[in-house]
Amino acid sequence: MTWERGRPKVEEPLGNSELELVAPSPELAGRLMEDAGKHLVSARLIGGADPNGAYQLAYDAARKACAALLAVQGLRATTRGGHVAVQDAVRAQFNAEGGVPSFRALARLRRTKAAREYPDVGTPTTTTEDVEDAISAASAIAAAARQILTTGRLDRFVTDG
Repeated sequence: MTWERGRPKVEEPLGNSELELVAPSPELAGRLMEDAGKHLVSARLIGGADPNGAYQLAYDAARKACAALLAVQGLRATTRGGHVAVQDAVRAQFNAEGGVPSFRALARLRRTKAAREYPDVGTPTTTTEDVEDAISAASAIAAAARQILTTGRLDRFVTDG
């Protein structure tokens, strides 16, 4: 069975070389999910001492959980598409039109992480509350990805063209 939800929004970045087709890999998906879990544990451990680092880890946990979904489908972001391509492909397939609400947070986490990574004078510092929010959002994203992966409903993404 081919996953149809969000198909046109995934085919567009494929055509723009922001995503590429690769061999589907449940093994890689498992590795990415394992990394996501470790990143969440690490973020919790360092949150008070290094809020920026913890926020980065929480975001990376969410992104890797999303990339795991794509890995099972044989989709991978290119350097041209980067993190935004992962975000958009997951949002189109799993969040849009009545999908899983937790994936919506990935864009916010990405924007905040980028702003804190490349700050200017007016950029606020990362607080422990920010870190707790990021860990909570990333945990929900990882749980949703895990649930989707365990359904066995994701197959190779096949383009119409």
